[in-house]
Amino acid sequence: MFSVEGTGKTIEKAIENALLELKAPREDVDIKIISEGGIFKKAKVVVSISEDALPKYEKHKKFLEEEKKEEILKEQKEVLKEVLKEDKKEEKEINKEFKETVKEEKTENKEIDIDKEVKSKSCDPIKFLTDLFKVLEKEVEINTLEDEKYITYIVKGENLGDVIGHRGEGFYALNTLLKQICSKEGKKILLDVGSFREKRVESLTETAKRLANKVAKTGRFIKLDPMNPSDRRIIHTALQDDNRVTTLSKGSEPNRQVIIFPKGDE
Repeated sequence: MFSVEGTGKTIEKAIENALLELKAPREDVDIKIISEGGIFKKAKVVVSISEDALPKYEKHKKFLEEEKKEEILKEQKEVLKEVLKEDKKEEKEINKEFKETVKEEKTENKEIDIDKEVKSKSCDPIKFLTDLFKVLEKEVEINTLEDEKYITYIVKGENLGDVIGHRGEGFYALNTLLKQICSKEGKKILLDVGSFREKRVESLTETAKRLANKVAKTGRFIKLDPMNPSDRRIIHTALQDDNRVTTLSKGSEPNRQVIIFPKGDE
């Protein structure tokens, strides 16, 4: 900004106000009087950096911009340090819990083959879902969609809103339950009830791309609200091929958040 408009009760006061906003001495500026003012009218002037002094101010402006970029980069690095610190802390806690669990099992002389136990508890997902919705008195159609990594069970029917629940609480609980008691060797299980997952993917993908554009434009990271693992995965997947930004998760459940960074700041 090398030109500002100033107002005041007098021309001198208007010039003084403009110089304060411009942060320049009088000898470095050109002054244009717009209005001399009067009893019911304020004086108005336009104060601009003169052509001979302009290089000095352009250089100063560039310096301030570089300084601001350094401050932003420093802030982002501090956040990344915090993320890595929390991730390491969380990893230590998980390892500690695992060791304590193993110790308890040895103390109680339990020789459990975990793989066999999981397989013995596993059930057929379609049968489980069919029986569940029968108990809930819901007439549904269950289809499957399979790729190399995932097998998705798609439940279609009417009046499934009460099963999905407010903000999807019921859906996420059912999804977790299905994964816990049913398994498919070599495949991860996903669930979609009443197109909730499909709509959620569309909504979060759109949000992720909009925020990525903002991050790329401003050069500043954006921290999203806490999300469940399923929603965080959607954000990460939506932006994994975006060469302008990168994503990280920070915090502990249930308050773990996704942070979108400009590419190169990771």
